Amino acid sequence: MNLSLYGFGDDWIAVDCGMMIRQDLPDSPLQVPNIDGLPALGITPRALVITHGHEDHIGAAAWLWPHWGCPIHATPLAAGLLRAKFIERGLATDAIRVVEPGDALEIGVFALRYLPLPHSIPESCALLLLTPHHRVLHSGDWKLDPDPLIGSAIDEELFRSLAPIDLLVGDSTNAPMPGRSRSEGDVARALEETLGNCTGRVIVSCFASNLARVLAIGRAASRCGRRVSLMGRSMERMVRIARGLGYLEDFPPLVPVRDLGYLPAQEVVVIATGSQGEPRAALSRLAQGRHPDFELQEGDTVIFSAKAIPGNERLIERLYNGLRRLNVAILEERLHPELHASGHPAQEELHTFYEWLKPRYLLPVHGEHSHQSAHQTLARTRNINAPLIPINGDLVRFDHEGLTVETRYSQTPRIITEDRVQALAGLQAPKGDRRERFGELFILIAVAPESTGWLRIGRLLIDASVPLALDEDSFADWIDTTLEQAAATTLVQLRERLQPLMMQWLADHLRHLPTVHLQLTPAEINFTTNAEQSL
Repeated sequence: MNLSLYGFGDDWIAVDCGMMIRQDLPDSPLQVPNIDGLPALGITPRALVITHGHEDHIGAAAWLWPHWGCPIHATPLAAGLLRAKFIERGLATDAIRVVEPGDALEIGVFALRYLPLPHSIPESCALLLLTPHHRVLHSGDWKLDPDPLIGSAIDEELFRSLAPIDLLVGDSTNAPMPGRSRSEGDVARALEETLGNCTGRVIVSCFASNLARVLAIGRAASRCGRRVSLMGRSMERMVRIARGLGYLEDFPPLVPVRDLGYLPAQEVVVIATGSQGEPRAALSRLAQGRHPDFELQEGDTVIFSAKAIPGNERLIERLYNGLRRLNVAILEERLHPELHASGHPAQEELHTFYEWLKPRYLLPVHGEHSHQSAHQTLARTRNINAPLIPINGDLVRFDHEGLTVETRYSQTPRIITEDRVQALAGLQAPKGDRRERFGELFILIAVAPESTGWLRIGRLLIDASVPLALDEDSFADWIDTTLEQAAATTLVQLRERLQPLMMQWLADHLRHLPTVHLQLTPAEINFTTNAEQSL
């Protein structure tokens, strides 16, 4: 759910405007960034700049852009996807302006350049942002793929020529992972080998926006003597728009789903949406036997060419159970890692990129706290200043003294309900009589400092005034991990760091957020043995 704002003087630009799917809530509504507080801060973007066309980077634009009415700059594929979304909502599309990878433009005091990088969707770009006093690189999503199938490998000389960079705002998603991310070319070869070994019909599920993967599946199907069909609105729309822009030129002719029954089983490949267990997606309908034109049967194979997004495990397991009841073979990423490649850089790629760019400062973004922390650690091994791990709502100042959090603004969730952006009921600080309705939660944690963080001592004490669907074991595990990584020297600093992270965790795991009272109390680590205690 990416949305960054960059300001210099009175000029502001927005970079990306994404959404997320709240699968933990009834009907799986869309959640979008909360921009309600921007006018009071005097922040009105002069432009919305899009790095690439993934939903977590463009999915909220049709909902939030009307508040700004500014120009939107996007590469051709992202612009095509945005136009489709705007038309669907009845919005004019004349604000969407196409830029080509490599183009430069000026927006107020900012000079920008789009720098192409491999990712799991074509035309993904980093942004070089220049002001009279700064050279900032916003990496967007990327990897160093030598064989990306669609588009070119990264231009090493181009990025070397940018060094040194003052500040790199960088992708942390795979920072804990050693080595390199797998190439799309390697996945294509693995898919072809796997399809060649399947005897019945094959359904391959992947993200619709991963056009390189879609192309790889289509090519593999043709080489294995199989016909291809698409299943899922987003898959059909993505392929249609991509073909209109000249991508997928050697993609095989498509067979309508309703005609697949006329083909022998060994000649069928279906590319379907729904790898994350989305209840309304094509694959879930197949697992439940609710698709009007296609029915899975024993001997078929379902390939998951996508990684499970954290938080979707329950829905994915429910999908697996539905498929098992139908006696179909399941090939998934955990046991068959060769069938998927991440679109984000692992540690070796980060080291290479930073050797080229030689950034003075790093701001680790895009990932959970553990990913950002690993990214911070990697940067420090290269003597790159990385003093902060930002969270949602941080206003970060970058000046001659470096990076500092100037202010932190609460980010209460906003979801799409009844075709409008609305506050998620109960997920904001209760006011007036609503406080009684949603209750209060008292949390007492005894902590002691360690050499690299803090340690919880004894039990986590939780007292709720109303029943809460809180998994206390998961909550305790999260608190332990967060304390271990907390960069604080006093209880006051620890509380300031822990409180917003805890509110965000609770907001993500509870439908109704109570008033939270957090108390930290100092404790000493006692290493006495049981025998000594008995004495």
